[in-house]
Amino acid sequence: MDCKELSSAILTDDLVVEILSRLPFKSFSRFKCFCKAWLDFSFDPHYSQKLPKAHNGGFFYQDHNSAIQLVSLCKHDEEIDGTLSFLPGYEHLEFVDCCNGLVLCEYRSNYTSADILRFIVCNPATQEWTILPDTQRNADKFYYTAKLCFDPSQSPHFYVFNFHEKRGIYNSVLGVSQVEMFSSCKSTWLVNSDLRDPENNDISVCGRPHVFIDGFLHVHTDCDVLVLDKLEIASMGIPPRNWTIKLPFHRGDCFVDRCFRGCLGQYAGTLHYAVAEKDGCTILIWSHDYFDPGMWTVTHRLRMRDAFGRDDFVHYEDGWIWTCDYEIIAFDLEREAIFLVDENTNKLLSYGITTGELNEIKDSSHRYIYYVPCYLKLPDPEPAYDDVSGLFTVPL
Repeated sequence: MDCKELSSAILTDDLVVEILSRLPFKSFSRFKCFCKAWLDFSFDPHYSQKLPKAHNGGFFYQDHNSAIQLVSLCKHDEEIDGTLSFLPGYEHLEFVDCCNGLVLCEYRSNYTSADILRFIVCNPATQEWTILPDTQRNADKFYYTAKLCFDPSQSPHFYVFNFHEKRGIYNSVLGVSQVEMFSSCKSTWLVNSDLRDPENNDISVCGRPHVFIDGFLHVHTDCDVLVLDKLEIASMGIPPRNWTIKLPFHRGDCFVDRCFRGCLGQYAGTLHYAVAEKDGCTILIWSHDYFDPGMWTVTHRLRMRDAFGRDDFVHYEDGWIWTCDYEIIAFDLEREAIFLVDENTNKLLSYGITTGELNEIKDSSHRYIYYVPCYLKLPDPEPAYDDVSGLFTVPL
């Protein structure tokens, strides 16, 4: 008998939620990953407010040539080691990405060859870490965009996508030349060199937030959303299929405006997209219809005019380049918050979707990536560290 059958046989949903609400977030975080019925409570408007929520999440960031930092959403909370100091050799660590509680970094030492690229994935909440096998890089003018994919409600395993970029004159991005995918369940890299849109055009991957839902990776391209197929297939050595989803827009919108002022997110297993309207006074949050890829529905309208107390957000450089005084960097519908960077004051802000309150989180601007802790343990064995050679090794 699974948890759903047990709950329905003995307790009503109201009683189950009442019991779950008394658990610490760590315990609830583990339990809901193993019980689909309890996970569904998190997305039910009637029950979600009663359930435990993470208060020690935040944003990872890293200045040039400095240590990795975590700015917490809960003041005076020191539970999570945001500097990742539990990692050996972390002084050579470069923050790359994070997804659903796991963090991806590039690591190197003075002995690392220039043609080798090395990644490490860790869980700051459990202080576990695992080393990925070395992959190749071109020492001269090598550029890449790496994305970490992890969904603890679906699988304990994670994936890493490494998009190699083609660069042209003035360092312009011409598209993706090659895609490498790592699967933790196979501990191998799979190379795919055939990544194009349905019209056989080159695809460029942006550094904007990505979304991983039900085994599908959703990532910003230079104009729309690139989707990579079920990754379980790819882990068997078969390159994943890919296609694109058109983003919602109003008549007269420029696709460049639409891409760079919007942000992908998810809620209840559904792809969402937050974007400022052309005057910047309102942020729309759209929900995507999985069964009708061209259908988007507005679920929220957030009045930035009320939050900031003004309506002069948008500026046009050279008469046509759209710029806005704030940038959407993340949103969390379960916690009813959207996160912005004020370009004028260089402040990281949170906006309460229900309350309409605008609060300051940090007084400086960085490349922030949203983080919510996960307390599940990594499935792979811990790597060992050789104090003599200064190298990482993986137990056989």
